[in-house]
Amino acid sequence: MRHKIKDWMKENSPNHLEENILRISPGDLKELYRAYDAVFFDGQLATQLQDRLKFSLSTRMTKAAGKTIYTKKAENRQYEIRIGVDFLFNFDALQREKNVAGLVVENSLEALMLVFEHELVHVLETEAYGTTNCKGKRFQKMAAQLFGHTSSYHALPSQREVIYEISGYKPGDQISFNYNGKKLKGTIHSINKRATVMVKDSRGDYADALGQRYTKYYVPIIVNR
Repeated sequence: MRHKIKDWMKENSPNHLEENILRISPGDLKELYRAYDAVFFDGQLATQLQDRLKFSLSTRMTKAAGKTIYTKKAENRQYEIRIGVDFLFNFDALQREKNVAGLVVENSLEALMLVFEHELVHVLETEAYGTTNCKGKRFQKMAAQLFGHTSSYHALPSQREVIYEISGYKPGDQISFNYNGKKLKGTIHSINKRATVMVKDSRGDYADALGQRYTKYYVPIIVNR
């Protein structure tokens, strides 16, 4: 069934998605939904949800590869499936096994499909029961019966992992950087899109347990792939 989905996307999605995703749009997600509805659900999703499900992409999601947003009001409840695109674009940055929902994925299109399946289960559980929790037994049973999922987690390359693998930077490292013509030195506190660096500053807004004060800076880390 997933092979049918792949063929469908290559033929019908706006960016003609293939195994290695280089470009993606919300329109591709909408077409992916149409493919799953046809192949897995015989068109019942469109009948039930009509136009109440929207799709979006995010470059700010650093931990979850997918997210389902829905309104609390049960009547005419609206849904949105949001996909973190960095997990797709970083897929080949690291040479290790990747898996989603307990299943090994070989390329970024497979990763997208399994993340999308997970989010569809969130939509279906909410539509049927009013709440959803991927750690719950009900969700896990639904995901297993519909798609063969054995887990609710993914192991796709995060931006932080890619930066560490390529550049060697990690939280706790000392780095130097230029700011307004001055060279500053500080400690990496965390890494997402940028490194959060804490620099000692007697007038800083942040303090540690010993009373040492710091100013926080967001520093781009440039890596060459």
